[in-house]
Amino acid sequence: GPEFTPAMGYANPQQKAAGIHTRLYSRAFIIDDGNRTVVFVTADIGMVSQRLRLEVLRALKEKYGNLYRQDNVVLSGTHTHCGLAGYFQYTLFMITSNGYIKSSIQPLVNGIVKSIDIAHSNKRPGRIYRNKGELDDSSINRSPHSYLNNPEDERNRYKWNTDKQVLVLKFTDLDGDGIGMISWFAVHAVSMNYTNRMVSSDNMGYASYLLEKDKNHGALPGQGSFVAGFSSSNLGDVTPNTRGPHCVNSGLPCDYLNSSCPVGGTKECKAFGPGEDMFDSTKIIGHSIYMKAKVSTCKPALGHSFAAGTTDGGGDLNFTQGAVEGDPFWDGIRDALLGPPSNQTKECHHPKPILFSTGEMNWPLPWHPQIVDVQIVTIGSVAVIAVPGEMTTMSGRRLRKAVKEELESENTFKDTEVVIAGLSNIYTHYITTYEEYQVQRYEGASTIYGPHTLTAYLHKYRSLARAIAQDRVSELPAGPEPPFFTKNLFNLMAAAAVDKKPDNSSFGDVLEQVYPVYRQVRRLRSQGATQDTTFVTVEVYDNRTETWEVVYTDASWETRFHWLKGSNQQSNATIEWHIPPTAAHGTYRIQHFGHYKQMKAIIILSKHAVTVERKTPF
Repeated sequence: GPEFTPAMGYANPQQKAAGIHTRLYSRAFIIDDGNRTVVFVTADIGMVSQRLRLEVLRALKEKYGNLYRQDNVVLSGTHTHCGLAGYFQYTLFMITSNGYIKSSIQPLVNGIVKSIDIAHSNKRPGRIYRNKGELDDSSINRSPHSYLNNPEDERNRYKWNTDKQVLVLKFTDLDGDGIGMISWFAVHAVSMNYTNRMVSSDNMGYASYLLEKDKNHGALPGQGSFVAGFSSSNLGDVTPNTRGPHCVNSGLPCDYLNSSCPVGGTKECKAFGPGEDMFDSTKIIGHSIYMKAKVSTCKPALGHSFAAGTTDGGGDLNFTQGAVEGDPFWDGIRDALLGPPSNQTKECHHPKPILFSTGEMNWPLPWHPQIVDVQIVTIGSVAVIAVPGEMTTMSGRRLRKAVKEELESENTFKDTEVVIAGLSNIYTHYITTYEEYQVQRYEGASTIYGPHTLTAYLHKYRSLARAIAQDRVSELPAGPEPPFFTKNLFNLMAAAAVDKKPDNSSFGDVLEQVYPVYRQVRRLRSQGATQDTTFVTVEVYDNRTETWEVVYTDASWETRFHWLKGSNQQSNATIEWHIPPTAAHGTYRIQHFGHYKQMKAIIILSKHAVTVERKTPF
C-alpha cells in the first residue's frame, strides 16, 4: 500500500500510520432461524462508509446471489481512531484523508467479505443467550453542558449522563460450547490518542483480543474458532478518558463551557484516561469492557464548533466549542473559496453558525451524503438498530424507547431488548437531541442535518419497528438507491517510493543486536520495507523438537512494530517485544518479514520501451 496512509477519526493530517500496535479484524455473525437470515459485522475501523458498504454488498452479490443483501446485512465500525482512512466517496472525507485510496478500501472489503465467508461455511445449529449488566468507571460524558440542556424530567429518569449498560449476546452450539459473542457498550474508542502513529484497534479491539485469547487457548490472534465482537453504540458524547479534560501546560481543569485553556486555547485542553499513558489507558478500559462482557431535515452542513474538535483531540484552528456566532475571518475565507451558505440553509440550521454548507457543495463530488440507510434487524427478542452515525447518550435513549414501544405495541414482542449498533452502514457524523443542538458544542455542530435530525430518525425507525411488529416488512418501500461514484474520485497520496540501502549492507541487516538475556522489554532494529502476512514474529526454541514455534505476531498486544522512512529512501524498522510476566524461560528470536520496492529499469530496444519492476521478498 501507499506509504504513511492517514488514520481515520481525529481528522489530523499529521496522524499517519507508521507501524502496528495491534491488527484490525472484521468479525461476522450470521443468524438464521430457518425463515430469515441476518448478518451482523463489527469491524475494527472508525466507521462504515457508504462506499465500503456498497462494495461489500456488490462482492456478496457476486458470491452468494441474493442471500446476503442490503436489508439483512449490518456493517458496524468499532470507532477506533487508529485505523486506516481513504475508503470514502464524499468530498469532505476525501479531503481529510488524502483522497479515495484503493489500497485502503480493498483490504477492508476483502477482510469483511472473508469474515462473512468463514461464518457462512461454519454455520451450525446452536442457541443464543442474552445478558445485560452495568459497567462503571469506564466512560464519562465529554459534553455535560449540552446534556444538561435536555428536559429535567427526562434527565431525572436516568442515574447517569452516559449509558453504562452492556448488552451481550452469547452464541453456543447445541452442546452448550461457546462459539462466539457480541457485546454493545457506548464509549468512544479513543484511549489511543492522536499522537499515536501505529495502527491500533484501541479499547474495543483489546477487549476482543482478551476474550478470544481466553476462549482460544494457545492460538495466535485471529486464529481461534471463538469470535468475540465488541460493537459501538450511542457513544456520541461519551469518552473513555475518565480523568477528564485538563490543560496540558498547567494541569488545571479546562474551562467548562468551551473546553479551552487560559494559555494556548483549545489545543492545550486534553482529556486523559485512567492509565499512566495511552497504552496503559487502552488496556484498563479494554479490560473493563472485556470483563463485563418524515420531519424535514436540513441540507447537511457543519458548524463552527466542528472545527474546534473535542477534548479527545482538539482542532488545529482557533475555534472553540459552544460557538453560536460565526467568525468573520473564517467565514470570509469560506465565502471566497466555496461560496456562502444559502439563507434557507442558515435558517434551517439555526442556532448553528455554518462553517461549511456541505449539502450545497457538489464539486468535484457531493461533500456529504443525501441518501442515508436506516435499518433494524431482530434476533429473537433483541432488536439491533443500525445507526449511521454517533448518537449522543440521550438521543440513543429516546430511540431505544421509541423502537421498544412500537415493537411491543402489537403484542408480537415481549420483554424486548433494544440495542444501538453505532457507526453502521454509512457515516453521517453526530446525532444530538434538539435541546443539545442548541448549545452547539462539537457534537451539535457536527449534527449535519440540522436541529430536527433525531426527530427524523425517530420517525423512520418507528415506522420500521411498526412494520416488524405487524409482520409487514415486505410492504415497506425500498427507498432510493445510494450513488456509487466512478468519476471524480481523487487520491492525494503519492505513490510508494523506491527502497534503498546503504552501501555494503543488505536489506534486513540487524542494526542494533539484542542482548543475550532480558527480563522485561526487548527491542530490535532492522532495515525494512513493506508487508507480507505478518511483519513480525517472536519465536521460542523447542529443545525437544529442535524447532522454532511462533508465540507472538504483529497482531499481539505484546509486540509493537514501528516503521521509519529515513533520508535517501532508506527505512528502518524497530520491533519491540514487551515481555509479559507469563513468558516462559527459554531462548527466543525475533523475525521481521517484508518486501522492498526496487528501481524500475527502463530498457530501450529498437524504439520499444520495456518497463521491468521486481518486488523481491527477503
